[in-house]
Amino acid sequence: MAVTQQEIENRLWDAADELRVAMPEAQYSSVVFPLMFWKYLSDTWEHHHQEFLGENDLDSLSAEEAHEIEYRDYQSFKIPSIYPSTVAERRASWSSILATITQPGLGQRVRASLQAIETANPDKYSRIFGSMTWTSEEVLSGEVLAAVMQAMDRTPKMHEGNMSHDVLGGAYEYLLKRFSDGSGTRAGQFFTPREVVELLVEILDPKGHESVYDPTCGSGGMLIASANLLKTRGGRGYTLSLHGQESVPDTAGVARMNLFMHNLTQFQVEVGDTLKDPRFKKPDGSVAQFDVILANPPYSLKWKPWTNDPRALGAVAPQSSADWAFVQHMIASMDPKKGRAGVVLPHGVLFRGGQEAAIRQRVLGDDLLEAVIGLPPNLFYSTSIPTAILVFRAVGTKANERQNGVLFIDASTRFTKAKNRNLLTEADIADVVTAYHSSFDSDGSPVDPDRDRGLAARFVPITEIVANGYDLNIGRYIKQAAAEAEDLGTLIEAYNVARAERQKAEQRMLDVLAAAGIEGFDE
Repeated sequence: MAVTQQEIENRLWDAADELRVAMPEAQYSSVVFPLMFWKYLSDTWEHHHQEFLGENDLDSLSAEEAHEIEYRDYQSFKIPSIYPSTVAERRASWSSILATITQPGLGQRVRASLQAIETANPDKYSRIFGSMTWTSEEVLSGEVLAAVMQAMDRTPKMHEGNMSHDVLGGAYEYLLKRFSDGSGTRAGQFFTPREVVELLVEILDPKGHESVYDPTCGSGGMLIASANLLKTRGGRGYTLSLHGQESVPDTAGVARMNLFMHNLTQFQVEVGDTLKDPRFKKPDGSVAQFDVILANPPYSLKWKPWTNDPRALGAVAPQSSADWAFVQHMIASMDPKKGRAGVVLPHGVLFRGGQEAAIRQRVLGDDLLEAVIGLPPNLFYSTSIPTAILVFRAVGTKANERQNGVLFIDASTRFTKAKNRNLLTEADIADVVTAYHSSFDSDGSPVDPDRDRGLAARFVPITEIVANGYDLNIGRYIKQAAAEAEDLGTLIEAYNVARAERQKAEQRMLDVLAAAGIEGFDE
């Protein structure tokens, strides 16, 4: 009987929940995902091994011939033997280690098995299991690790003969979201809400055999969503060439495992700081270029600005915020013939002055920016401030009716309240995409306002933006309640600073009064 989505999700969460006595939910992923992927590999290898045994006469084959046939026709990866021959065929597999679960040193055996799999499959699984610090007894006791493994072992066999990759990938995404819901701000480091990813992918619309790149890929959700969209439209998602870079090694491992769980193998995920050390390059040393680039980078990240980098279009982003540096990297990474890019960033990038204003001026002067889409506040796990999607297209590749101007869409009021954050519904996403594809009159208003279903949208000529000093603040171009909502994050930040300064001033006053012997002053 096929395994249901809910069944595997419930069983996997039961396994993760065994960690509650040892660590906060924010750290569950570093343990659960490597164990889950290990079990998936082991179950898959064993499934194909049984097929090999059932379809071949081993008595007529030498050991060398049997090994060659199995790895030529049945197995696509190796799970090597790592223990002495006195232990009959003890492999670095889930079932082998599970059989020793009551013996001391469980974490060491798990670590040795995972490392052996990485070493035996360098082209596929190099560094995929991350740092594995959780295998240390000091980090996670053998008793808790055993409880997690025993609970996970009650999960049905994870192989293609027992469950589809859609179910397996869905279970992985379920855990990602569940961990994010319970882990607060840290979740934003590796997980972008699925509906935001879907909206971004819908707008960029990847086609079969195109290349897709996420320079801050986290757990790989945007790469997977690109393949999924192509699949739902009757295409072949596996034909996409997927590329990602992630600065945190363990998170990069999560992304690789996630892609494999979704049966996507044409990918490359590299580890490193994208701004400081971009890992995808051409032979001449310049950054590689792709058809589709999409990202949700860390917001207002403090960084060491470039000193002499060709990516610095217009100016170098200030040390206080790398937001525009990520945009500049993405622009440099766009294929000159059909490259397009979409990035989620806080509203400050639209109107902050100084070097950021100089960058905006150059980007607008080159007619690279196609659209600005204002999103609702509190969509993300890592911040409650409102954000916007900026869409870029390579020089000269905009549609004729979109040249020399920018499309503004205000979706700030389109959301549904949930427990921890606001949500975009499927209808909200569809309406934003419809507005994005709308036609506009000479005054910038939609030709068919009904198509936008209540969303405010306007195409603004570059001359009007120039007259506003290259300010892209949505409220300048769409006069709605969004004009107040868009600056909410900035206003809250200013209020907090002013409040702190007031409290300091009041405390100084009280200190002076007390020193003068004046008592009884009621604050």
